[in-house]
Amino acid sequence: MSKPSKTEAELIAMARAELEVHADCPDGIVISVLGAGSSWEFRAAADQATVAKSGFPECVAMLVQIGDHLSKQFDVQGRGDGGSLS
Repeated sequence: MSKPSKTEAELIAMARAELEVHADCPDGIVISVLGAGSSWEFRAAADQATVAKSGFPECVAMLVQIGDHLSKQFDVQGRGDGGSLS
């Protein structure tokens, strides 16, 4: 049985919503989706100033957990440009 599909933008929006509830993330984190179909994961990128802020490592760890959870529920369809957490 196949999983329902979400666009990259939808998945990133879902991740952002979860991060806002569960983690104190600094502004400036860019979230992207790597992979396609049923094999995908989130990636976070940020400039050095953002990486140095308190909460950044915890935010990235939470993003990985959110990605693991969502990738079991949804396939990714289409491609986009990622999204900023700011």
